[in-house]
Amino acid sequence: MPATSQPYPSRRRRTYGVLAAAAGLATAGALVAALPAGAHDAKHGKPLPSRYQDVQLLSFNDLHGNLEPPSGSSGRVTEVHEDGTTTTIDAGGVEYLATHLRQAREGNKYSITAAGGDMVGASPLISGLFHDEPTIEALNKLELDVTSVGNHEFDEGAKELARLQNGGCHPTDGCYTDEGFAGADFPYLAANVLNEKTGKPILKPYWVWKKKDVKIGFIGVTLEDTPGVVSAEGVKGLKFKDEVETINKYAKVLQRQGVKSIVALIHEGGLPASTAYNYNCDSPGAGDGISGPIVDIAKNITPSVDALVTGHTHAAYACTINDPSGKPRTVTSAASFGRLYTDTTLTYDRFTGDIARTAVKSANHVVTRTVPKAPDMTELISKWNTLAAPIGNRPIGYISADINNAGTESPMGDLIADAQLAYGKELDPETDLALMNPGGVRAGLTYAAKGTEGDGVVTYAEGFTVQPFSNTVNLQDFTGAQLIQVLKDQVSGSTAACTVLYCPLPSCATVRVVAAAALVVAVVVLVPMVERGPAPDFRSDGTSAVLSSV
Repeated sequence: MPATSQPYPSRRRRTYGVLAAAAGLATAGALVAALPAGAHDAKHGKPLPSRYQDVQLLSFNDLHGNLEPPSGSSGRVTEVHEDGTTTTIDAGGVEYLATHLRQAREGNKYSITAAGGDMVGASPLISGLFHDEPTIEALNKLELDVTSVGNHEFDEGAKELARLQNGGCHPTDGCYTDEGFAGADFPYLAANVLNEKTGKPILKPYWVWKKKDVKIGFIGVTLEDTPGVVSAEGVKGLKFKDEVETINKYAKVLQRQGVKSIVALIHEGGLPASTAYNYNCDSPGAGDGISGPIVDIAKNITPSVDALVTGHTHAAYACTINDPSGKPRTVTSAASFGRLYTDTTLTYDRFTGDIARTAVKSANHVVTRTVPKAPDMTELISKWNTLAAPIGNRPIGYISADINNAGTESPMGDLIADAQLAYGKELDPETDLALMNPGGVRAGLTYAAKGTEGDGVVTYAEGFTVQPFSNTVNLQDFTGAQLIQVLKDQVSGSTAACTVLYCPLPSCATVRVVAAAALVVAVVVLVPMVERGPAPDFRSDGTSAVLSSV
């Protein structure tokens, strides 16, 4: 998905019937322990547990294989201060993420770590070159307990996703190390992703975390519009169901099994009014400072679900959105690329088996680079960088200054469009114009050397990180009216009808995504007179840009 500055893809709008209100939530007064302090089991003489148990939920989303600290604006977050001023903080990198999560868990015997999808896909070379096995290994070391699938988990299809879950060497490239590949220690949840033939979820729909007498269920879904943002080959044979209907269905299943505390992991998100990670999106009221698909979803998910961990839009928020009964419910997202993690306190009521939602607290925390690096992650990165070095360290160009990726129209995006316009003219001298899909630019380029290559040298690995997609070159003709509409949609942001990032309307249907082989990047090239091919899939992130060349 695009960086935080990009609009979210348009999605089919829908209206849900209002769900029946749940039983009244526990009031603040109900949070008084039902047992007297120091109560003991008369038979065994042991202290009895109190009625309420705080459970720590650590969460993040949209890691996209960013094991090393992301560069440029992709590796920073914005913090807003009380006086309205802002500062930027360097953030991200699994060496630091591991340290932060491990420190956060200290003293918390009841702690769960969950994720909201897109752990892999559109990954830098260190992970993408090895079909994201390095990222799965890193997540295992992070002690991730559970994650939903995201759209990028389907970049290489359902069979490859199953391999990431279950292990085994790649069917084409084989084993990369003597140890082979063991797969994920954590379950991927895909409640709304069905096999078209069997009608059953391709992976587990839910998972239950248990510790002593405390149990919390997790339901994982990805956005229903996943076929609209990945390649057709990646979702072949799959059906993606409505997020709300699916979560409500499995919430009932969990309740029938006696699991009343439920968290939904949803790879769909929203856009807060500010890009600052600590922006209060509950100002002036619950959820007033956030928009986007997650608002509609959150308002219709059954009140029996106690919290929503979301993703996809690469935005940062920790706020509340009222459920169908009108009660506030926590909804979180931790930006992307491992720059943030969310720490949520869920207060579990042992008498009811449910979460006392009046006590839920949540906040995002920066994965700063001022803490010690986790040695096991440093070792992992070194191992895979050594294997990638022969390809990744190869120089492919030179720059004289940083080329950043900040904003919808960024210097990096402009450079890509300029380069591919030149390449388009080589293919057809009549090529007039190039437009770059902003969601397809994953990073900028920095002048300072990352390794021994020297300042200003652009390596293959750095170019790959700018856009890690497999794209082919396509040329397409546009009418003037179509071009004007595309440009309007680019600057106006997401609308219910059409956006430049994903547009099903005829006015956008002939846009083609193309790539320059030198930089491994994607743009839209427009030409006045070439034979029109089949209607393209113009995607939000470039992953579906593998189209037949003209």
